[in-house]
Amino acid sequence: MRYLMLLIILVPAADIGVLLFSGKTLGVIPTLSLIILTGVLGAYLAKKQGLETIRKAQAQLRSGQIPQEAVLDGICILVGGTLLLTPGFITDILGFLLLIPFTRKWFKWLMIRAFRKKIKIIK
Repeated sequence: MRYLMLLIILVPAADIGVLLFSGKTLGVIPTLSLIILTGVLGAYLAKKQGLETIRKAQAQLRSGQIPQEAVLDGICILVGGTLLLTPGFITDILGFLLLIPFTRKWFKWLMIRAFRKKIKIIK
């Protein structure tokens, strides 16, 4: 919980710093255009991949399987889409990493590890 609070404080502060630097370096209009572009692109990607994940989960449920992978994908897509809609380049990079299937595997591995650790604590 302590790390989460630290992230909630540090990430927006770093994002503001990067946005200020970008505004000074590129200009205000290009910086705003990039923020809007990443937001629109993020919403499109999140919707596309979210619908694909729902279809996978439904197919797994129809075949009598538990959609474990689809649930983890859905969590990553939801968080990634939210981060892409949040203005800032650092959150955009993290959001894109969560939406790209190849890099999403690493985040799913981290989630599984965290879940297993929590389960061991509860037992």
